[in-house]
Amino acid sequence: MSRKPKKEHHEEHADETWLVPYSDILTLLLALFIVLFASAQVDQKKFDQLKASFNVAFSGSPALLENPRPPQPEKGSQAPPVPHLPVIMENLGATNEQKAYMQETAQLVETKKKLDKYIADNGLGNDLTTVLTDDGLLIRIKDTALFPSGSATLRPESRRFGEQIAKLLTPLTQKVTVSGHTDNMSINTGEFPSNWELSSRRSVNFMRFLLAQDTGLKPERFSATGCGEYQPVATNDTEAGRAANRRVEVLIQRNYRP
Repeated sequence: MSRKPKKEHHEEHADETWLVPYSDILTLLLALFIVLFASAQVDQKKFDQLKASFNVAFSGSPALLENPRPPQPEKGSQAPPVPHLPVIMENLGATNEQKAYMQETAQLVETKKKLDKYIADNGLGNDLTTVLTDDGLLIRIKDTALFPSGSATLRPESRRFGEQIAKLLTPLTQKVTVSGHTDNMSINTGEFPSNWELSSRRSVNFMRFLLAQDTGLKPERFSATGCGEYQPVATNDTEAGRAANRRVEVLIQRNYRP
């Protein structure tokens, strides 16, 4: 009786057809990550440009707004140009109000830069200071640079910087407030019964002086106010503090708010 032939046992192999779609999925994921990374790089550049613009607005550095220059490229390469502020705001989808605010800030920064240069060139750092605030550009003038003690009559030498301030104000459209401030030392004279009258008269006299300059300033843009001793910028407990509080301020008010 013949035996039945034995069946040969073949080694079973795993089905490897899944590797093809798996590799395709990995390729697609890699491509997706590359696209996301590239997009993130573009967004970071836009963010850096926006950050630089706000630094211009609040730190007083006009580099980007005035004459943007990219870093010098290496030999054989060309660096992309840095866009101006309006282009940056357009790319970021800024509203018209935001654009107007940033453009006005650039204008105030440029005015501040010109006045700071004039102050430095003429050695007036102890008498005049400027600061860009949320309300606008503030020009602070020490009282002794304008008036004798206890008086609202302008010194003749105040013309040296009064004319310059008037020239800088002329091309602007913002409203301007001139305010007078005193220390807390009481005054009681026939002309000035209190610090209210002294500070008010000083602000009005300096405002009139600015308007009297032949620069075309429009009086409807201007107002004057006396604050007495009630808005100090330093302590009244020391002579240095009281000297800082005795001042006249010229505020170029913003037309636009953030």
